[in-house]
Amino acid sequence: MNVMPQQDPEPRQPSSASRRRTDAAPPQDADLRSDPDTSADPPLAGATAVPPPPPTLRTSLRRAAVGAVAAGVLVVGAVVAVPDDENRAVPARPGPVERAEAAATAGAPAALSDLTALIGDRQQWVEKHPADAPSWAALGSAYVEWGRRAADLSYYGRAEQALKRSLAVRPGERGNGAAWVGLASLANARHDYLAAKKWGETVRARAPKSWLPYPVLIDAYRGLGDQAAANKATETFAALRKGAPALARTAEMYRDQGWREDALATAQETADRAATPAERAAALHRLGDLAWERGEPEEALAQYDAALRTDRAHHASLAGRARALVALDRADEALAAYQTAVGQLPRPEYVLELAELYESLGLDGDATTQYETFHALIEEAEANGVDESLLRARYESDHGDPEVAVELLRSEWAELRRGAEVADALGWALYRAGEPQEALTYAAKAVDSGLRSASFAYHLGAIERETGHYGPARRHLEQALRTNPDFSPLDAPAAREALDALGEPPSGGPKDMQPPPAPEPVAPATPAPEAPAAPAKPKPVPPPATTSPAAPGTAAKKPAEGTAPAR
Repeated sequence: MNVMPQQDPEPRQPSSASRRRTDAAPPQDADLRSDPDTSADPPLAGATAVPPPPPTLRTSLRRAAVGAVAAGVLVVGAVVAVPDDENRAVPARPGPVERAEAAATAGAPAALSDLTALIGDRQQWVEKHPADAPSWAALGSAYVEWGRRAADLSYYGRAEQALKRSLAVRPGERGNGAAWVGLASLANARHDYLAAKKWGETVRARAPKSWLPYPVLIDAYRGLGDQAAANKATETFAALRKGAPALARTAEMYRDQGWREDALATAQETADRAATPAERAAALHRLGDLAWERGEPEEALAQYDAALRTDRAHHASLAGRARALVALDRADEALAAYQTAVGQLPRPEYVLELAELYESLGLDGDATTQYETFHALIEEAEANGVDESLLRARYESDHGDPEVAVELLRSEWAELRRGAEVADALGWALYRAGEPQEALTYAAKAVDSGLRSASFAYHLGAIERETGHYGPARRHLEQALRTNPDFSPLDAPAAREALDALGEPPSGGPKDMQPPPAPEPVAPATPAPEAPAAPAKPKPVPPPATTSPAAPGTAAKKPAEGTAPAR
């Protein structure tokens, strides 16, 4: 069941001028202060500034949801009868606003040009109808999506104002669940996963049969490292919402569990069943990411190129294309692709990748320039309420102060952001800061999460080598290079060097896998040989007795009894 509240009785007809608008950037904001009833709103302080209310008034939400579904059907399914030669009605082709509305209703990505048209349409409408809570909620959610897709984080503040304005006109307890979902989406975009979880669970408690809160809940659970909850939410979403959006989430779940074949098959089905070019481009990009993680850069490049052919505004595929070109030793093309990507989509992670590529090529000056740009983008993100501690820590671990990285990531862990990426980054930061024994625990958590990451395996192998666990170290370094031989222009060569330094395993297998040798039997003690005794003098042997005449005057002796007489 949809939780979108019912709109006000007055019908809304977007202007034809706004429907023709296809500019690359959204128009200027509507006046968020035009309604005197909400001029006393408290100052904004992030997505967590408004605590989620307790789940009550389910009936009101259900009625509003039914009205929203009906309104969506009327908008998306409306047709204009145009008589042809045979006087038959032909449905009108949907305009950009209708396409964006249909995408939002389906939970699918909208083309940037259609999203621009939708923002302009809602801005014009709320200027004349400031009490239309659903339109304020739709405008706020569109701002979030634009900020995320275009890397223009200034739209997050505008989104928060529009969503709070929607709740001021109609509180969430009275059926404005769409504004709560919008706040959850905004919190995820700012990496405030605890706030996103609270908003999403509030909506789910009020409308358990609606699929709307599940995408934001899946992202929140993944950000918090609660894989079991993310899997359960994905399965529920797939049961409530069929089609490509549910398949896309299922492919992500399989990938996080390390089920590569299932992830690949489901991602391919997502691309086959995509209903719009924007949805298909996102699916093709996902196929490219999966190929890249498997160490198949040619396949990844083909998928990224297909995504760009389908939707030229899918700028994330430019960065993916650059990674694949690096692995194919086409450095000049990779640099050009990265430069185009960061020009169209200036995300700090892409700038960091470009800086490391320059460093690997020995272009230290260009690398320094990109590192400075990276810092500027991080500061801009944090000024707009985005927590970039993880990305900043990755930079500090390898290019700055590892102690700073450890401090940032310990804070992330203490605030329950305990996903595999945070565990891996904290383990690596501890290792670089000279604490390899503690690092071993966190790096092992990342590898044991199930996600097959060459970077995770390399980090664990390097830490194991430092701590003297040479057998596991050799195994994980080999795993990293087998998973993706070119996972990083700096770390992949380091992994090869570490593996070469370990050398070949000892003959007969690792020593710790062989039984200890049996002790040799102890021989009994033998006394020292005595000195040989002096040979005894031979006794004189008497001559044999003979018969002779008796001496004169002497009588002969009589033989003893039993003795034969001599002859």
